[in-house]
Amino acid sequence: MSLHLDTSSTLDKWRPFEASQESLRQAFLGFLAAREDACARSCAAGHITASAVLLDADGTRVLLTLHPRVGRWLQLGGHCEPEDATLAGAALREAREESGIDGLRIDPEPVHLDVHPITCSLGVPTRHFDVRFTVHAPRGAEPVRSEESDDLRWWPIDALPPGCEDLAPMITAATLR
Repeated sequence: MSLHLDTSSTLDKWRPFEASQESLRQAFLGFLAAREDACARSCAAGHITASAVLLDADGTRVLLTLHPRVGRWLQLGGHCEPEDATLAGAALREAREESGIDGLRIDPEPVHLDVHPITCSLGVPTRHFDVRFTVHAPRGAEPVRSEESDDLRWWPIDALPPGCEDLAPMITAATLR
């Protein structure tokens, strides 16, 4: 199965709890139906990205990265790569690469969607159709910052860094899974 088919199937089966997330799910499915290249970074109209809401073993802390280009704390994640067979696999790969943590476990069902305008590696304005998954770290996991981050640290889910209030619904959805 191709990444495009897996993404369509994953979103087709998922039933979000919130009406706003259902509207986004329908929009994502429409975009996927219209664009065979929807999962490719080269799709200038926008492209599917995969994120990981990485929780510690107790589910009380979330690992956030200080994104160098955006200049704020965000969940881990990024572009799908040609070798990614599944969208959940892409999110897990991104979580491993950006956290340096082995032994991560992913729930293959999405927990949250977001679409946002961005100028990414294409160098032109585009949109990221971001699908977020819950990922759990093993007990005692210590992250190792990669070159993709200015900083990387665990934050209590009830005490996120200033300016990250918009991450709360995504993190709440991840903790409810």
